[in-house]
Order: sequence, then structure tokens, then C-alpha cells
Amino acid sequence: MRLIDKRPKVSRRDMLKTGGAVAAAASVLPAAIVSHSALAAEPVAISPDSFATLVKMARDIYPHDQIADKYYASVVADLDKAAKDDAQLKTLLEDGVTALNKKATGLKYGAYANVPSEEERVAILTEMEATPFFQKLRGSLVTGLYNNKELWPHFGYEGSSADKGGYINRGFGDIDWL
Repeated sequence: MRLIDKRPKVSRRDMLKTGGAVAAAASVLPAAIVSHSALAAEPVAISPDSFATLVKMARDIYPHDQIADKYYASVVADLDKAAKDDAQLKTLLEDGVTALNKKATGLKYGAYANVPSEEERVAILTEMEATPFFQKLRGSLVTGLYNNKELWPHFGYEGSSADKGGYINRGFGDIDWL
């Protein structure tokens, strides 16, 4: 059984050293690397604006603050690659983004990506929840995010336990996030 020590293991001295190093690195690195808007992939089939809108929409559908945009962008990039060979998927994605932007224009923001309030963006998505566009992106995100082994530690999932004897004898009561 795994024992979890919940006490912080950072001393004041370590915090000051780390903070100084981060401040120095932030002043040296270009702003594009530091910003969250820097996406990992370039679109192939859809427009760059549609790609960025889909990443924003993906983050609104499954919001995880501890996960970087690159993981959301990789799911959208997979859809984009599939849309390169599938004209129907490309039309679905482009028309869906157009519908999102039209609803955002109704709220006087011009584009979905310009809506500053998460509540307003979620309200727009709630209206589109039953559309094939929304369902396609949602379904791709489920498998793209939650089957990604790199992200499992962020969710507190340690992987399969069947090959290690099951959860009863290994970590059944190790919930440290509850």
C-alpha cells in the first residue's frame, strides 16, 4: 500500500531559489514560448483561426487548469489530419466553427475565441450540445485526453492494476485528491 505524505516538502530557501530562477528565465524567453496561446501544431486542412477556436472550445468542454494547451491542440490536430482526407469532416469542423462565431457575434464579441467569460462560452456550447459538430469534438476529446498516458498523473490515475494484483491490495485507499 502506498502511503502519501501530504506535508509540503519545499523549504523557504528552495522557494526563493526557484522563484529567482523562474523570474530570470521568464525575462530571457520570448513571449510566444511563455504564453498559453502558443499551440503545438499547425493546421493542415482547416484554417488557423478555426484551429485556435477548436482548441479554445476543447478547453471549455473539458476544463483542466493543470493541463497545457498542447494536449488539447494535439487532439484538434488529429481531427485536422483526418479532415485532410475527409471532406465531410472538414465541412463539419469549419461549419461548426462558423456557427460558434455566429452565436458569439450575437453576444457582440465577433468570434467565439474573443468571448472573455467562460460562463458565456459554456452557454454557447450548451446551445450547440446536440449538434454533430459538438459531439464529434467531445468524443475525440474523451479518447484524446483521457487515453493519453502522459496525462494520467494529472488525473491521479496510476494505470492498470490488474497486472499488479488489483487495487484492493495496492492503493485502494490512496485517494489524496478527495
